[in-house]
Amino acid sequence: MTTVPLLDLKLQYATIRQEIQTAINRVCDSQYFILGPEVQALEEELAAYCRTKFALGVSSGTDALLVALMAINLQPGDEVITTPYTFFATAGSIARLGAKAVFADIDTKTFNIDPAHIEARITPRTRAIIPVHLYGQCADMDPIMDIAERHSLYVIEDAAQAIGAEYKGRRAGGIGHIGCFSFFPSKNLGAFGDGGAVTTNDPDLATQMKILRVHGSEPKYYHQFVGGNFRLDALQAAVVRVKLKYLDGWTAGRQHNAQRYNNLFAKLGLTDAPDKHDALLILPFESGQSGQYAHRVDATAPFANYRHIYNQYVLRVGQKRDELRAFLTERKIGTEIYYPVPLHLQKCFTDWGYCAGNYPASEAAAEQTIALPIYPELTEEQLQTVVEAIATFYDGLE
Repeated sequence: MTTVPLLDLKLQYATIRQEIQTAINRVCDSQYFILGPEVQALEEELAAYCRTKFALGVSSGTDALLVALMAINLQPGDEVITTPYTFFATAGSIARLGAKAVFADIDTKTFNIDPAHIEARITPRTRAIIPVHLYGQCADMDPIMDIAERHSLYVIEDAAQAIGAEYKGRRAGGIGHIGCFSFFPSKNLGAFGDGGAVTTNDPDLATQMKILRVHGSEPKYYHQFVGGNFRLDALQAAVVRVKLKYLDGWTAGRQHNAQRYNNLFAKLGLTDAPDKHDALLILPFESGQSGQYAHRVDATAPFANYRHIYNQYVLRVGQKRDELRAFLTERKIGTEIYYPVPLHLQKCFTDWGYCAGNYPASEAAAEQTIALPIYPELTEEQLQTVVEAIATFYDGLE
């Protein structure tokens, strides 16, 4: 039986092992482990890659969000508009500063925040909007930026899953006022532990975040305000620097695998025959020109000025999602549910006053979606194994 893990980082490491070891040895020889020249070099490379003026290495994607919110001076009682369908850190960072996440529901095609739901949620307490570029695809940023400008709000891009993603020719993290990235090991660009970065084109915000990441100290031991320990380790920076050189090639591999999945699912009739299988699989959508959406059918011809980097490949399943996942697990095919409980229904946010039914699109996504393996080292045999197993499951429902 062909096994298909959700992710196999050993395969990636095998191709760059010597370069990684050389980079780690360089840091060990320098004995400079916190910030320093290795981190500075990564920051310059990240700024160039994200097409921003500034990039700063921080301790995690979560701390990237936290330092960004601190940089805009978010205060207790303030409000930040964001999506309820995302990883916990998006709203958790807001809550840690005593502010409230005000949720806006998602677009049913892309799973990203729907700009049409944002403006009605703005109040005198609103300070910022955090669009999340979920699964590797940018949110619809033009209307979000327009809303923010008209209401004098900050836009902080949660780009933890979207390094290199593009929206109308602009890179994730360079469209809003601040971009936040994660180098968690499972990300497309992963470190050997926690790590992250913030990007901006605003020199004042860059300076503020640079001070905040070292306890608000400027100069050393003199503190005008309270910051945090958000420093990036040099060892993590060295690893990410090696991997950054390969990122575009790995992204192309993920895009190719997405194309193969789409073609294989279509060939087996799993996407357009709901009567036959009693459950229509809806494939991932990629944003196209004029806000239209379509499936990727040719990895060599992406939609003009848009780029989906496929941090995840997520299907929407019409029914029996959990049974399908159990079926695949029995066949040693890895899957994941991102995310089974929308943030407005998390117990720790009960005091915010949300309840089931408030955000139907997000709740439906939580109940219906499943992520399949998409990493670039997948073989054709493994891709076919995944698709054929799903076909077998639905054939058994007839």
